[in-house]
Amino acid sequence: MPKSIDRRRSLFAATLLVLAPWLPAAASAANVGQAAPAFELSDATGKPVKLSDFKGKFVVLEWTNPSCPFVVKHYGSQNMQSLQKEASAKDVVWLSISSTARSHSEYLAPAALAQRYKEWGSTPSAMLMDDDGAVGRAYGARTTPHMYVIDPMGTLVYAGGIDDKRSANPADVKTATNFVRAALGEAMAGKSVSTPTAAPYGCSIKYAAG
Repeated sequence: MPKSIDRRRSLFAATLLVLAPWLPAAASAANVGQAAPAFELSDATGKPVKLSDFKGKFVVLEWTNPSCPFVVKHYGSQNMQSLQKEASAKDVVWLSISSTARSHSEYLAPAALAQRYKEWGSTPSAMLMDDDGAVGRAYGARTTPHMYVIDPMGTLVYAGGIDDKRSANPADVKTATNFVRAALGEAMAGKSVSTPTAAPYGCSIKYAAG
């Protein structure tokens, strides 16, 4: 196959990934400034975890899929791990969520998923399994990664992309404005979040049909 065709196909595939936020998705029931949708999911060990378990604390939700090159960007550069550690040091709860359908080729069983992130040095408070996609749809999560910040009162104060560099290039992390870090810093200081929403970017979530 001619190299020019290979390049065009690669560019087309990359474009589809970057444009994932504009692909059809369920309407969001999670709105910044309102109560974050309640949920209960099992973690990778089978333990039930409720959002209400963390009332009184800041919570970060991270939709993720280790097969996505945009997720690899943030973990390969140690960007996500650094953010997790910063949050943990401030007693912030970090919940990583997989909404990949069991029927999809990118699905990993709970133990395998947890092991992959452990190998990457990820330290979330819990890795949660949303196999039927109910929680992802409730939040209107569209991409991996897709990030949310919830305050101690249970109000959603940020929803969107992790930063403003909409690429899969790890080098862009160094010059990016990290919206999650900024939202946590401002909200924890009692200030209004200056950028409460931003368009998410990454790979489309591989939801189960229905």
